[in-house]
Amino acid sequence: MFTYVVPCLLGMEGLIAEELRGMEARDVRAENGRVLFGGDVSILARANICSRFAERIQILVGEFPARSFDELFEGTKALPWEDWIGRRNAFPVKGYSIDSALFSVRDCQAIVKKAVVERLKGRHGMDWFEETGPLHQIQFALFKDRASLLLDTSGTGLHKRGYRPAAREAPLKETLAAALCRLARLQPNHTLYDPMCGSGTIVIEGALMAANIAPGLHRPFAAERWDGIDRRVWREERERAAGLARPAEGFQAVASDIDGEALAVARENAARAGVTKYIQFGQADVRNFRLQGERGTVITNPPYGERLLDLAQADELTAVLGRVFQPGRGRSYTILSSSEEFERIFGRRASKRRKLYNGMIKCQAYLYYD
Repeated sequence: MFTYVVPCLLGMEGLIAEELRGMEARDVRAENGRVLFGGDVSILARANICSRFAERIQILVGEFPARSFDELFEGTKALPWEDWIGRRNAFPVKGYSIDSALFSVRDCQAIVKKAVVERLKGRHGMDWFEETGPLHQIQFALFKDRASLLLDTSGTGLHKRGYRPAAREAPLKETLAAALCRLARLQPNHTLYDPMCGSGTIVIEGALMAANIAPGLHRPFAAERWDGIDRRVWREERERAAGLARPAEGFQAVASDIDGEALAVARENAARAGVTKYIQFGQADVRNFRLQGERGTVITNPPYGERLLDLAQADELTAVLGRVFQPGRGRSYTILSSSEEFERIFGRRASKRRKLYNGMIKCQAYLYYD
């Protein structure tokens, strides 16, 4: 059994841990900024293909105290890099340091690279590595004088599902959109609304979730090219994931935006994701928003001062939302905002709040329901 790490922004740990347990991962534990879990290579492939909330999946090669360059070098050299990195594989190094005596990332990068090379020289019987083979990205994380050495298995971040090659300004990450759908408790028999849909990410992620379509089903991963993992594992996990998809007969999404160009992009993205049949698109001003029936699940990411509007415009829009998002039995509203004054301007206290990050912007998901 191997140990894997999911690095994540604060606020996502619980969702990712719950998701991994549902995938039958072992020894799942959430820490600040990351989730650890155990399993074989099948779980590694499953997590990459099926995770809606994770940014990437990494192998934890080892951890040790690193208060000096000597400790960093010797600790790195002692790890079994040859178990994963072959004679021709590429193994660049990147990382970060927080609250540690070794604060120079560039120097740490050079030390880690040298240590891995020295280890592989002895194990592979080589003095020089051409590094022309498959990528094995090494990541080091120094936090409070403790080093974690990892190998990235995902390649491109897992939020890159492949359906959104062209994004509008300040796009919402697919992983965060999926998290909002889960926090809103979106169900396969719900009608989902996003009246400021932009490039359509929320409604697309909602449709994928309702139909239980794995988000990574049609994209490649770095570890697929590794010699140490049988390609049959990836094929079997893709077949397993595809077999879990189901028609979401009771699900419908209604996506609107005042910007016609944004809607055109959203339609293209939905087509690439294969969920067009679940989504109704229409150009409309949010000021005229109305549910099509008495019930509905509204999830939206309105533009706010740090993204597209100035603060006065953002506050005015928040007040509009407070007027058009009317409470009622069977209705729920989930709104992502960075404003500390959101509830006051909106006009009602949220039933629940959840801290999240939109990129590097600290936000709150405000949930309203009866």
